[in-house]
Amino acid sequence: MMDIALDVAERTKLITRNLEEVIGADEIPGLLASGMPLRHYIGLEISGRLHLGTGLMCMQKIRDLQKAGIQCTVFLADWHTWINEKLGGDREKIRQVANGYFKEGLKASLAAVGGDPSTLNFILGSDLYHHNDQYWETLIEVTKATTLNRILRSISIMGRTEGESVDFAKLIYPPMQVADIFMMEINFAQGGIDQRKAHVIARDVATSLTIKPLRDNKGKVIKPIAIHHHLLLGLDKPPVNLKEVTPDQLRELRTQMKMSKSKPNSAIFIHDSPDEIRRKMKKAFCPPEVDFNPVLDWTEHLVFHNDIPEFQVKRTPENGGDVTFYSFEELRDTYAAGRLHPMDLKNALTDALVDLLAPVRKRFADPEVKAMWDGLESLL
Repeated sequence: MMDIALDVAERTKLITRNLEEVIGADEIPGLLASGMPLRHYIGLEISGRLHLGTGLMCMQKIRDLQKAGIQCTVFLADWHTWINEKLGGDREKIRQVANGYFKEGLKASLAAVGGDPSTLNFILGSDLYHHNDQYWETLIEVTKATTLNRILRSISIMGRTEGESVDFAKLIYPPMQVADIFMMEINFAQGGIDQRKAHVIARDVATSLTIKPLRDNKGKVIKPIAIHHHLLLGLDKPPVNLKEVTPDQLRELRTQMKMSKSKPNSAIFIHDSPDEIRRKMKKAFCPPEVDFNPVLDWTEHLVFHNDIPEFQVKRTPENGGDVTFYSFEELRDTYAAGRLHPMDLKNALTDALVDLLAPVRKRFADPEVKAMWDGLESLL
């Protein structure tokens, strides 16, 4: 899918655009110029229905990476799901959902945002670990190169709170995530900003590993680059008064407010019907302010970052008539000035989401996929 006409600067821009953070950005041009095959991965727990944060936000970046010539992989983290007690910790159920629903849903989502599902690679954790001595040796090397205190601080990557009482298995989760990166020879480790701590550990231990170090095409040991996409806000009202939040608390608050499948009315799932999308959007929190406004947040990251050239807002003549926005900045400034009503913004985003997800709904209406979904839906 790579556009062979793109030069290194253009490929670098594709890889790094629309991200919250890139750790190791200055290393990207050299990797691209080397001509070596480059690998990406994102690891996903198999924890329920796919919402827009996983289905679209993750796949939008995979689309960009594919266009930049990177081999992309979704790591179906069944062991991590088991450790984190999702889907009741039922390993057979986890694998069924991973190999059926997750694969189909993510491929359909990637196609909806203009990516190529035929070249997307999937690896199940159990398959990577089975009869793989090198993996377990690498895991031990990772744990020897870091500290217990650092691992305790890193359990936030699984949605746990630092200081929370957890069973010992959960302390294995972060170093396993790091070992995954080196075992699959990953150059670009993708995740939401909530996965930052694991990725920083991966970069910090990279030069200490001897079993499975990451190397360039000249044999030099290198570090994986961490790329962190945006975490979409849920549709609910913030749990605290934003005026009382300090700048240092904003990142943590945004992570707490991210879209979650555990709050189904604050999330839209990739196969929701148009009526379900309209119902949820109608109740969405949409204050006059632009900060921590989930409707504006989604419009920026799911419309304008999806290369959709224009955003149409339909209004009655009495309310100013239809208006079209060609950049998020124009939309944000108009809204902040009070020249766009929250309900008009909600309705416009609703229409855009219904259109964007149409290919996913069509895929799930396919008889074979529908039969798979009907058989697995009760497990989630």
